[in-house]
Amino acid sequence: MITLPNCLLLSALLFATGVFGVVARRNALIVLMSVELMLNGVNVAFVAFARFYPGGAGAPAGHVFVLLTMAVAAAEAAVGLAIVLAWFRNRKTTDTDEMRTMRW
Repeated sequence: MITLPNCLLLSALLFATGVFGVVARRNALIVLMSVELMLNGVNVAFVAFARFYPGGAGAPAGHVFVLLTMAVAAAEAAVGLAIVLAWFRNRKTTDTDEMRTMRW
């Protein structure tokens, strides 16, 4: 049986893995994937609270937040990948230390 603490533990693990990826990695693509992992951890928490909220699974608020978060994640991925692709075409690297100054 899946309980709310189990779902929140999974959510926290996903979010913590994403934070570690953002902090520890130097590749911009890995950082973008880690941000997506953090957003998915938040989505799991939203769905878990929507499911286990008193009043039940009929409350759509958590699911609406998940859909909004997924839309933001899609936009973030598109813009982030476009920036990384433009940077790679000019500098031939995806190292985030090189991206600190966005001078061409």
